[in-house]
Amino acid sequence: MSETDAPGLPEPQDLRAVSASEGLELLMAPQRAVHDGGPEMIQLLTPEGQRVPSSRLDAIVDELTDEELRGFYRDLVLIRRVDAEATALQRQGELGIWASLLGQEAAQVGSGRALRPQDYAFPTYREHGVAWCRGLDPLNLLGLFRGVTHGGWDPNEHNFHLYTIVIGAQTLHATGYAMGVAKDGDVGTGDPDRDMAVIAYFGDGATSQGDVSESFGFAGVHNAPIVFFCQNNQWAISEPNYRQTRVPLYKRASGFGFPGLRVDGNDVLAVYAVTHLALDHARSGQGPVLVEAFTYRMGAHTTSDDPTKYRVSAEVEVWKHRDPILRFKAWLAHEGKADGEFFDQVDREAEQLATRVREGCLAMPDPAGTEMFDHVYVEPHPLIDKERAEFLAYHASFEEAHS
Repeated sequence: MSETDAPGLPEPQDLRAVSASEGLELLMAPQRAVHDGGPEMIQLLTPEGQRVPSSRLDAIVDELTDEELRGFYRDLVLIRRVDAEATALQRQGELGIWASLLGQEAAQVGSGRALRPQDYAFPTYREHGVAWCRGLDPLNLLGLFRGVTHGGWDPNEHNFHLYTIVIGAQTLHATGYAMGVAKDGDVGTGDPDRDMAVIAYFGDGATSQGDVSESFGFAGVHNAPIVFFCQNNQWAISEPNYRQTRVPLYKRASGFGFPGLRVDGNDVLAVYAVTHLALDHARSGQGPVLVEAFTYRMGAHTTSDDPTKYRVSAEVEVWKHRDPILRFKAWLAHEGKADGEFFDQVDREAEQLATRVREGCLAMPDPAGTEMFDHVYVEPHPLIDKERAEFLAYHASFEEAHS
């Protein structure tokens, strides 16, 4: 069924009059087949950078200025360069581990830029692009993976929670926070500076965790103002999607009583527009939404992983042709929204940022070993005091042996 044949779809000029709830229902209507994402996948830019009209989403995209669109491109390029530098630093022994976002930049930048300042984000350990959009210095991320901080940043400074290593646990944290937002009355007031939404990031592998299903249940029953944002990068470390689920991930939402959507996760415009609409739905008091961003992890799960052991190179080559940065660059150039001078300037800025990140990482001071005992309990604790003393005695024994 083509978009023009679908019943009940509004013309572009009517979209502003459609409520957030109605807009989500319209987005769930069947669309044309697009690559592996199936006919239900929402797309605004093809891999070649050609614009796909959408009577549901054009108005949201049209509100973006050319400067904001160029800003999306800058975000994509800079965070990919940070990611590459961090991977190199780990290979050189300067980071303990690194989780690359290569290939998932559009899913993160598109959703991150759809957030309002008062919204609150709960990430996994791979949302470097969202962290960038929320204003975090990349050095805060590297400090965490270098092991020289107790978390890396103040979550309330940018409404961006600490990275969560326990798979799926952050969805429960986010749901509880969203329920609190509703109880505080910061939902559905109609005040754009007050109404809040929460967004919880997780991967396709996390959907097999009980925590995620539990968070869906609580969010649905309590009508929590939360967007569950699943980056389906096709692989849960070495486990492919078909070994985890028999239905598309976005369809799981219907079993918990709220809408689910699949968007092309390599299309920054589509991700932005869909997340924008989903957040509006949540902020207006209409409850949760599940967004499945259909994307691909181009690199390893982490720097301790070897993806050549479980996936074929031909698969990676196919996804290289769907690169989120190249398609957006092609569209910006074709539309005359950016020129060669702009693209060159962004590349230069990316190299400058990489240099700052490298130098800043290498300059990070090592914390004293006893710092790991300092924040376990608020009040003094005899067990911690005993373990600290044993730690100091153990290290002192080496000094005595060499004196």
